[in-house]
Amino acid sequence: MAAPLLAWYGDDFTGATDTLATLHQAGLRALLFLGVPDAARRQAAAQALGGPLQAVGIAGAARAMDPAAMEAELQPVGAFFASLRAPVLHYKVCSTFDSAPDIGSIGKAVRVLRRHVANPLVPIVGGQPSLGRYCSFSNLFAAAGRGGAVERIDRHPTMSRHPVTPMAEADLRRHLALQALAPVAAMHAPAWLQDAQQQRTQLAQLGAAQPAAVLLDLTDDAQLPHIGRLLWEQACLQPLLAVGPSSVAQALAAHWLASGTIAGATSAAAPLEPAGAPVFTFAGSLSPVTAAQVRAARSYQPLALSASALREPGGQAQAVRQVCAALQAGRHVLAFTAPADGQVPDTRDATAVAQASAQLVRAVVLERAQAGQPLARVGIAGGDTSSHTALALGLWGLSCRATLGAGVTVSTAHSDDPALDGMALMLKGGQMGGQDVFERLLG
Repeated sequence: MAAPLLAWYGDDFTGATDTLATLHQAGLRALLFLGVPDAARRQAAAQALGGPLQAVGIAGAARAMDPAAMEAELQPVGAFFASLRAPVLHYKVCSTFDSAPDIGSIGKAVRVLRRHVANPLVPIVGGQPSLGRYCSFSNLFAAAGRGGAVERIDRHPTMSRHPVTPMAEADLRRHLALQALAPVAAMHAPAWLQDAQQQRTQLAQLGAAQPAAVLLDLTDDAQLPHIGRLLWEQACLQPLLAVGPSSVAQALAAHWLASGTIAGATSAAAPLEPAGAPVFTFAGSLSPVTAAQVRAARSYQPLALSASALREPGGQAQAVRQVCAALQAGRHVLAFTAPADGQVPDTRDATAVAQASAQLVRAVVLERAQAGQPLARVGIAGGDTSSHTALALGLWGLSCRATLGAGVTVSTAHSDDPALDGMALMLKGGQMGGQDVFERLLG
């Protein structure tokens, strides 16, 4: 099979599907695998998408792992991507860069994956303007929800108080140095006002000092083609490891389209068709953004669940019965564990709750399939909940079906189980989507 243009690993599932949507919208045949695929899986994916894959992704959960677990997770991923001979290996991180030395370390990921590429340069793209994320003079800023006030990341109302990886440092060079990735050189936003040769020269000068990485500011979408050109020029010399949110893929796609490397999408993306049957959505996020979205979901029967009860067999069985009864009655159901008052509680068992939530979703999906009424559309809100749910359902891949706004992708599920194969699955991070995102999922 031909080498893809890009291989990417998403350090959580929701972010991985955002990159999937970016590449799909650029007209590339892209598929996101839920694990390192063998040749048969890759061939099945190519058949499903109508041709050889031009972008190959793997969704993972490195963002929630300690360094030892990251080593075990990423080493085979790096070896697989190297075997594909893709010019660019993209380690996709959250656009807020939330990570820590002992959990989701970006520095650890770079140290593992750079073993599998020949290019000594490691560019890191800071910011993703399409999501309200901006990196200026190495400092990261983020909007608080769609259209919300833009705050420095260490003063952001949610990310500065993240229950697992709070962002206490806005300068990404310092933030990454704490993860043993230093020194990090930087190309700041004024560089994008220079001509192409000046930009090329500046990057070469920074790389000559052999830094651990080079951070590229990104404050405006107009800068994407410049960044993409620099990344692709380096990748054409030697295979390149690039780090950052979906703006890495956005930048490359912008350059590929401008240079004629790819033809682009041949038709406009089709909107999500109206749901013809009850839709089940589960919100496990603790984000105030998701809490507001839950309150705005007027077309659903709401079902508030106790996180502690959900972890007990009896409590989970009762919740499954409640959800399935409402679906059987023809109602859309929105179950949620997050409080609807906009507060972010301090939780120390987030992983256990996410795993229990995933088992709830799996039980509901299987029960409806066994009843002869398989769910055609399911929505999940929350990064950890999304990751655990996709794995619990036993899917092997996702391809892009539609987007419901920046950072919110509806994928087509690929499974060996006919009851799950072809199901529409929305995976949404807690900070992503407009207030009406759950309503938009209904089509």
